Amino acid sequence: MLDGTVVDSSVPLLRADDLGVLRGDGVFETTLAVDSVPRDLDEHLARMRVSASMVDLDLPAEDGWRRAVAAVLAAGDPRQTSVRLVATRGPESGGPPTAFVTASPLPTTTIAQREGIRVLTLSRGFAGAEAAAAPWLLAGAKTLSYAVNMATQRYAKANDADDVIFVGTDGAVLEAPTATVVVARDRTLATPPGDGILDGITVRRLFASAEQAGYRTVVRPVRPTELGEADGVWLASSVRLLAPVVAIDGTARPIGPQHRELGRLLQVPAS
Repeated sequence: MLDGTVVDSSVPLLRADDLGVLRGDGVFETTLAVDSVPRDLDEHLARMRVSASMVDLDLPAEDGWRRAVAAVLAAGDPRQTSVRLVATRGPESGGPPTAFVTASPLPTTTIAQREGIRVLTLSRGFAGAEAAAAPWLLAGAKTLSYAVNMATQRYAKANDADDVIFVGTDGAVLEAPTATVVVARDRTLATPPGDGILDGITVRRLFASAEQAGYRTVVRPVRPTELGEADGVWLASSVRLLAPVVAIDGTARPIGPQHRELGRLLQVPAS
């Protein structure tokens, strides 16, 4: 809890009429902690504030979130840990937001995807520019309304894949349900523009380190054909970190020659 109290995950915390449960009305952030140190916590707290402003939700003070993160990490597994910060709108009858932080060991499947991931390309149902012009769609917010994202991942698994890359109705690559897309050509890294997609904290970290190592980084439209033609394609996210795409729509593709160097730059921990 935000006062630093640690409770077991089996202890009930939510009321039955909590709007986070009834309507998915809330926001969250997830990051990785390595050796009990959370990565990019300042950036995640900042992005959570942006998401909260988009849904008109007043978040508790930042010091409470930091206190809760420190408490769950002190009580849990000190190795690779998934840390989730959650704020719902609270009870339907009114009241303050429900806010808490959880920590759990990384699933072995998540760690394994750092070695390779198979994806399908699926329509997102809108173009990035259309989503940007309709902020009520919350395309760039990290909300608890994740049913569509989870449905696409179930679809992927039912069709011999691990994940999905969304393509807009204009034919441009957008993002994955829980990750940002990165493509490489020689020493140039590219990622799609931010219209209609979540701001990728891990990509920001990667690009900053890659530029110092002599890479050129660009934000530009990416076409689906590039996913097969590029030297390398990755899904970058805060917990999975850097997952190289090894198959697209059933067609195998090699892991980019830049993969190990980019992993070092991103400080991907040993499995």
